[in-house]
Amino acid sequence: GGGGPLLPDSVLYEIFLYLEHADVLAAALVCRQWRAVARDDFLWRELFYRYYRVGREVPRHPAAVSWYDEFQRLYDTIPCVEVQALKEHSDQVLHLSFSHSGCLFASCSKDCTVKIWSNELDISLQHSSNMRPYNWSYTQFSQFNSDDSLLLVSGVFVGPHNSSSGEIAVISMENFTLLSRVRNKPYDVFGCWLNETNLISGNLHRIGRITSCSVLWLNNAFQGVESENVNVVKRLFKIQNLNASTIRTVMVADCSRYDSPDLLLDYEEQLAASSTSPCPIFDLGSDSEEGEAKPQQPAEPAGPEQPDDGDVAAEDGLQRFFDDIMEGRVRAAMTESELETRVAELFLRNRTKPPEPNLLPTDSSSKIKYLIFTTGCLTYSPHQIGIKRILPHQMTTAGPVLGEERRSDEFFDSLDHVIDIHGHIIGMGLSPDHRYLYVNSRAWPRDCVISDPMQPPPIAEEIDLHVFDLKTMKEVKRALRAHRAYTPNEECFFIFLDVSRDFVASGAEDRHGYIWDRHYNICLAKLQHDNVVNSVAFSPVEQELLLTASDDATIKVWRSPRTVRIQQAGKPRPRKLLFSWLLNQKS
Repeated sequence: GGGGPLLPDSVLYEIFLYLEHADVLAAALVCRQWRAVARDDFLWRELFYRYYRVGREVPRHPAAVSWYDEFQRLYDTIPCVEVQALKEHSDQVLHLSFSHSGCLFASCSKDCTVKIWSNELDISLQHSSNMRPYNWSYTQFSQFNSDDSLLLVSGVFVGPHNSSSGEIAVISMENFTLLSRVRNKPYDVFGCWLNETNLISGNLHRIGRITSCSVLWLNNAFQGVESENVNVVKRLFKIQNLNASTIRTVMVADCSRYDSPDLLLDYEEQLAASSTSPCPIFDLGSDSEEGEAKPQQPAEPAGPEQPDDGDVAAEDGLQRFFDDIMEGRVRAAMTESELETRVAELFLRNRTKPPEPNLLPTDSSSKIKYLIFTTGCLTYSPHQIGIKRILPHQMTTAGPVLGEERRSDEFFDSLDHVIDIHGHIIGMGLSPDHRYLYVNSRAWPRDCVISDPMQPPPIAEEIDLHVFDLKTMKEVKRALRAHRAYTPNEECFFIFLDVSRDFVASGAEDRHGYIWDRHYNICLAKLQHDNVVNSVAFSPVEQELLLTASDDATIKVWRSPRTVRIQQAGKPRPRKLLFSWLLNQKS
């Protein structure tokens, strides 16, 4: 085009050496035939596979018209040029979130403020709210509601070192006033919006030393101004936790968008269709291995005798177990923790509402949403992803505060689906179309055995970035790698990632942010900071703009070479001799 070649001299030189020419002179001779080379798509395809080390079974990006265009895209549209560093925070910056319009973004920090920024050519601070007067220790997460009129801010209470209490605040974007505050426990539930005016929070009730119950609540954002005659809270789900695990990191996926994804990862889906899913996915209709092995009964109306008999059998099993304990027939090797877990499992089996049938969405116009969160069953470190369907009638605080009336055998809610990661989950993010879930995890040793829930296995320094298709509930693509983390289990913290139409980005403990291409599964850029990178955020309307937040108390703004070149178009800049010569040849 009129702007000249988009690839720099150094990249061109490297590419032409891939043509196996013996020396620089040979590469220069190829440059003289630039126009012919640029039109040879077969040649550029070969170069692409070799230069980016992509498997030849991977097809070209569905939106690309030529392989040369793909070279241009992967060089010229990656937000890897630092254009601004924001230093208004006085402590570690933990999280970043954009408004849906892309006009604003929010940042949370250990300095206990949430700052609102105006996203213009030169980003500027618009407002800062200090949460210390509300007894907060720091702010950790934020999210704009769907029409950008409200901001959810999650924080941690001041308390003892092992305190797990937090709070969620709702701030109006019209005048930055605080509208309501909601208790949130544990604090790393974070919280999220379900719709424009209702948000989800958590609470935790201890049942035993390693057994607890997580309750997820639906809250109206306008609690302080709603009428006393209108419910402002409603219990959504009550889920039992075993072996010191808890529910954390809640997020909501909108199922109605699955049939029109921005980017379909189809070449891996075709392979997966003819083979077994590499991801272990379990239906939690039963909590025993024997129950999972049995085929499900047809969905026909059952007489009252069948559920009653099941209840009696479970009750008898629990009673027999207690009798065995009292009469000394329980094996001597059972520890106190194992005993507590066994009793909790038996109670859970007899007091749990069965999962929703047919989890997979079948109607593109469905208004059903998924509640997604981290959980576990073996130890306190989060190693599973739980999925619970939210039905349309559950998306409002209207009705009884404690939700629908329950029978005595439905004290707990079961999960509709569980994905086992076999490692410590340290980050999750949805693609813009909500079709794919990206998960940061640090793997456990392959054949590890967990005998004590308070002592999870050691975790790898390498971070694996898994991709799950929420329409099929299967893992797609191989796990992405490049980023690293070093903290042990007990100090492990969340590293937020973000997904745009074509890219996925993540922070890391190795002082870099990383960007991968979603289609080709390749790492494209490393973005440097002076300390741990905690969070990244793409602009929802311009994926060539990326923000990174770090423990170095800095937010960095990154734009693509193409965007930087357009912004500097009016400024004269020197061009290398080879670039000038190439332009003359093309004109």
